[in-house]
Amino acid sequence: MSSTLYEKIVAAHTVKRIDEQTVLLYADVHFANEYTSPQAFSGVIERGCGVLSPESHLCVVDHIIPSAPVSPRVIHDEASLKQATNLQANCERFGIEAFYGPNDPYQGIEHVMMDEQGLVRPGMVVICGDSHTTTHGALGALAFGIGTSEIEHILATQTLVYRLAKTMKVEINGRLPEGSTAKDLALTVMRVLSARGALGHVVEYVGSGVDALDVEGRMTLCNLTVEAGARGALIAPDQKAIDWVKRQVAATTKENLDEAQAFWSTLKSDDDATYDTVYTIDADKVEPMVTWGTSPDQVVGIGELIPEPAGYANPTDREAALRAQRYQHVQPGQAVEGLAVQHVFIGSCTKSRLVDLRAAADVLRGRKVAPGVRAQVVPGSMWVRRQAEAEGLDRVFIEAGFEWRKSGCSLCLAMNDDVLEPGVRCASTTNRNFEGRQGRDSHTHLVSPQMAAAAAVTGRITDWRKL
Repeated sequence: MSSTLYEKIVAAHTVKRIDEQTVLLYADVHFANEYTSPQAFSGVIERGCGVLSPESHLCVVDHIIPSAPVSPRVIHDEASLKQATNLQANCERFGIEAFYGPNDPYQGIEHVMMDEQGLVRPGMVVICGDSHTTTHGALGALAFGIGTSEIEHILATQTLVYRLAKTMKVEINGRLPEGSTAKDLALTVMRVLSARGALGHVVEYVGSGVDALDVEGRMTLCNLTVEAGARGALIAPDQKAIDWVKRQVAATTKENLDEAQAFWSTLKSDDDATYDTVYTIDADKVEPMVTWGTSPDQVVGIGELIPEPAGYANPTDREAALRAQRYQHVQPGQAVEGLAVQHVFIGSCTKSRLVDLRAAADVLRGRKVAPGVRAQVVPGSMWVRRQAEAEGLDRVFIEAGFEWRKSGCSLCLAMNDDVLEPGVRCASTTNRNFEGRQGRDSHTHLVSPQMAAAAAVTGRITDWRKL
């Protein structure tokens, strides 16, 4: 019987079928942060069952950590410090050696660290208590976020009671035009699917438009897929992805890598596999995108106008558009190009890898941040930060007027020292633009690193291709 890649990975990891729609699923690796794991560890302690496979877990402090470029890094907020120290104590208690604290040289955002540490491989089941775990589907792994009670189950048994998802294929044909990026493609997908369009589905991306993306671009695409309600996102590993993984696991023997590669090359959907839902998108038509509202699917191309709420057929979408426009202080029929910004943020698990910093720096060379704009760049990990500094990218950012900070989730969710003041409008490379996400009564516009850099030097949302 023909199967999708999703179905094959689930079948290979099913310990027991519970009923027609539910299985006991084995997880190859789980990673945890200081924010979503404390209650799960407490539950394991209360039950007295311990952690079954300590070597299968990685723990990192990333959500609440300050990003100020000081050494050593000190968490001054008492509640945040308690979360960080509790995570370290739990790792020590249960023999989890892979702990990355505030001053570890390889600390970073969990979804950046996991891949660069070579801990995600094609065909794996990857679990984390964070919704953007879908990022790792770019490497052909079934990766998804879970809740606290499920984290407890993973810690204790290395398995998860898992309800099977529906399948969706998104075929992206063509190739992105010059000046359009993976972030623009991801936002285009959001507009096509909508914020609820992939509910209950695992999305598999296929097509020449996906093949053309670099691995980091695929990560961006899979990262944002959860914003459509998806339970996972997958891209079958091609040679480009396999070579990327092999570079990250250089310490593995050649014999083991050759054996692994032979297996990884088999990870793809059958030609006659069927999906519950299919979409087709033309990459050739994608232009630089900007969100205007408070959901990632409320997005337009840089040359388009903010839509009229009356144009939405669905009453829920119509009301959401009205509310978003009121909150964002924008009007239907208004152009997004030219909106003044007071803040620019480059970072997050969506766009903070080395290739993203290079892309932004290319726009910034020889330019200065506009008066009245505060601009920050937060590398996705301390390894990314060191590599960027080795290439001189830090000097490009600093000379342009950006703050060159340390790694962490930072302004993506404002659970740390980085918070926007009320009324501030921000061009951000992050994944969510919800009300108050970056600070109470702040206004977020999701863009690519190139568009963020252009906004920084012009002081307004600008088509970076015009620079």
